[in-house]
Amino acid sequence: MWPLEDAQRFVLDSCPTKAPVVVDRAVAADLVLAESVVSTEIVPPFDNTAVDGYAVRAIDVEAAPVELRVVGEIAAGAAPDRPIGAGETIRIMTGAPMPDGADAVVMVEDSERLDVDADGIERVRLSRSVPAGSAVRGAGDDVRIGDEIFPAGVVVTPAVAAVLASVNAQRLSVFPRLRVAVLSTGDELVDDGSPLAPGQIRESNKTMLAGMLLESGCDVVDLGVIRDDEAALEHALRTSALECDAIVSSGGVSMGDYDVVKAVLGRIADMTWMQIAIKPAKPFAFGTLMRDDGTRVPIFGLPGNPVSSLVSYELMARPALRKMMGHRQLTRQRVVAIADADFRRGPDGKVHFARVNGHFADDGRYHVTPVGSQGSHQLAATASADAMALIPDGDGIAAGDDVETLLLHG
Repeated sequence: MWPLEDAQRFVLDSCPTKAPVVVDRAVAADLVLAESVVSTEIVPPFDNTAVDGYAVRAIDVEAAPVELRVVGEIAAGAAPDRPIGAGETIRIMTGAPMPDGADAVVMVEDSERLDVDADGIERVRLSRSVPAGSAVRGAGDDVRIGDEIFPAGVVVTPAVAAVLASVNAQRLSVFPRLRVAVLSTGDELVDDGSPLAPGQIRESNKTMLAGMLLESGCDVVDLGVIRDDEAALEHALRTSALECDAIVSSGGVSMGDYDVVKAVLGRIADMTWMQIAIKPAKPFAFGTLMRDDGTRVPIFGLPGNPVSSLVSYELMARPALRKMMGHRQLTRQRVVAIADADFRRGPDGKVHFARVNGHFADDGRYHVTPVGSQGSHQLAATASADAMALIPDGDGIAAGDDVETLLLHG
């Protein structure tokens, strides 16, 4: 049997990162920066107010409460049309540029509007003194020209995209999103909602894997259910290899199986058939299908039992697909949790991945309990799991002991 780490290394070494492309920022969501981004602008581009209130000279409010003449108003998006002098103030709205002469802002909550004076000028009473710079956001306070705002390897999250927009970064060098074909094979599979005939089952693996691929940031090409016909399967695989960056299938990878998937892949692709020292998901196949231009398209052959397919995807396919898209963090986060129940097992040379639910308790530690049934065919129980506990070879782990845990989200 292959140790899990060796199998993962073999697959990762065979899945090079895709060449970068330059795209508009608007379509870069969730992609990975291939080059650092250096700002050509400052943020904010001018001194502006952080609050609604009155722009003042700090020296004029030292003896607050004071009364000042209101000589104008500036809304966000407007430009000041005059400076302020001694004894003057300008009403100002959050985000508006500071007028010349002003060096602080008194919040509107600390003001009282008064009647106009003899010259018809509005007056305001300000009840609080403020130091110079109070409530003022200085030009370049956040970003300056020449700053590396994001290094290569950063994922373009919504917050990252907002910063990029703020410095007018319109075009980005990123690693492209993968197009991944997903398929199920078998005459026994029904996916059209029709009644089941004897020996038939509902298709579910492709549905699950398509969702997992989307969650991983891939574009999914759904090949549907391919019947047990070698010519049809070969056509589907060869066609998808021309259009897609990778292929994911489930079923037909166990030792001793004679399945159209194994027969066809064994003939048209360079495949390695593995027995990995884990449970579930012991059988796994990986290989590449060569295009006419010499490009090799990775093929991930996952086991057919639905829980095994899920675990195999998480441990083998997902890290490789993330590497191809330029991610630096390839695997899910692992934490050392506390077992809130016994995880009993017998020695068999494998690491068991028990599906669990976890939570952070009052002690600040992550605690896990197994989800119902743990059979490799029992997806209904596994569907509620948010983590997998790694139970090493041996007799298991007792309640209260530490257990390494792989989080399934984030």
